[in-house]
Amino acid sequence: MTEPTSSLEVERKYDVDDDTPLPDWSALPGVDSVGEAETRPLDAAYFDTDDLALARAGVALRRRTGGPDAGWHLKGALIDGGRTELHWPLGETADLPADVLEAVQGYSTAPLEPLARIENARTAYALRAADGGVVAEFADDHVHATDLRAGTVRTWREWEIELSSAAPVDVDGFFAAVERAVRAAGARDAASASKLARALGR
Repeated sequence: MTEPTSSLEVERKYDVDDDTPLPDWSALPGVDSVGEAETRPLDAAYFDTDDLALARAGVALRRRTGGPDAGWHLKGALIDGGRTELHWPLGETADLPADVLEAVQGYSTAPLEPLARIENARTAYALRAADGGVVAEFADDHVHATDLRAGTVRTWREWEIELSSAAPVDVDGFFAAVERAVRAAGARDAASASKLARALGR
């Protein structure tokens, strides 16, 4: 079995209107500059069992193209504000790789089927420390999501800010400053815990 790469995802999400201006990050502790806008067209297919065993376990399986982390992702349940994410390469076809299937069987051995498609026009910005290290990444997402079982299409705009390799020691203080900045710009609490949940109307 090919071993996946593993990372810990610690992020905050907010809903915004189409015309909401970008936040002012000048007061974020440890952030000295904001990188240039990077456009990333992302296209993800999500899979689950007929009885939604993965969703009930707080887990999500997707195959995503576009962006620096294209591939198969198995996102674990939210624990203490973070989610462990396993990542495998895309492979040569869209078929579920045996390595990924083996990892999913820890949650269910039932057949997997397409659950949702999420297309995301993302603009990403690196929030950098004085030494150039990336403290966090800010993503401005315009989302077009299709619930493949119900045939329902939903669209929205949201912001994500995710800690990166040069994350601050005082995580709570950092996210408190993020909260002040995004609220000042007009952001509000995210309607759902994840894009997948919102695509499914949850």
